[in-house]
Amino acid sequence: MLLSRLKYLTALAKERHFARAAQACHVSQPALSSAIRKLEVEFRVPIVKRSNRFIGFTHEGEQIVTWAQRVIAEHDTLLESVRNGREGLSGRLRIGAIPTTLSSLSLITRGLCDLHPQVTLSIVSMTSTEIEQALADFQIDVGVTYIDNEPLDHVRRRHLYREHYVLLTAEDGPLGHRASISWAEAAEVPLCLLTPDMQNRRIIDGAFRRAGARPVPRVETNSVSALCSHVRGSQWSAVMPQAWLYLHAIPEGMRAIPLVRPEIGQEIGLVVADRDPEPVLARALFDSVAGVDLEEHLARRDPAGGAALTG
Repeated sequence: MLLSRLKYLTALAKERHFARAAQACHVSQPALSSAIRKLEVEFRVPIVKRSNRFIGFTHEGEQIVTWAQRVIAEHDTLLESVRNGREGLSGRLRIGAIPTTLSSLSLITRGLCDLHPQVTLSIVSMTSTEIEQALADFQIDVGVTYIDNEPLDHVRRRHLYREHYVLLTAEDGPLGHRASISWAEAAEVPLCLLTPDMQNRRIIDGAFRRAGARPVPRVETNSVSALCSHVRGSQWSAVMPQAWLYLHAIPEGMRAIPLVRPEIGQEIGLVVADRDPEPVLARALFDSVAGVDLEEHLARRDPAGGAALTG
């Protein structure tokens, strides 16, 4: 069995489209289709449901895809181990990160890049659900996500920091002079929030419920950047993760004020699929953050510090 045929099959599983899978593998569509037919002959079962277009895999096909993904991942891990033993750590680490961590992600990857300059990174913004699925499907090596809120199955994890929340609001607005703001008070101002499918939004909604409040957001978006752009217009306020302050300056005329009553802090961590052999680069990232106090780095922009939060 040729490894290339398994790669074509996993590409089809990822793209869910014959032409796109062929393009991703840099082969013609007939060549990809022929390779998959040869796999069907070898396994003596149909792998792809037959139609004029891709509509899915058979039950046996789904099992073969899962096996093929594991084989390719283990093959890549073996190549990395042999190559790195001779040449030093190199290769591409694929990271899926929830949007609220992107501003502080360089804190997480800096140690790895400093220790292993030949390693390159591929970083994709994903929801927490997408990260879990991408790990299971061998599409990413590591996830940066919440690890203490919604259940994560079949993963190994490492704590990074706790995510706290602030209200980004107009300095000359009714709450702009406050040292802290309750969640109930924040629910009364015109808000921009992330969309309900985002885990961050579900955490925020839970905080409002605990405060006995039910906000009606004026703007909903799945982009943290879009939140910031609306707040910059000074018409709305937004609940933001404190880690966002690590990278971004507070817009002129705005303040970031700690949200209290209830106190909310969600654990952010690294996750990798619970399987052996473990990806070499994923282990290197885990090791590089061991002993690093990310909380201390993020505290340099802590709302309690005051000055960093005023535009």
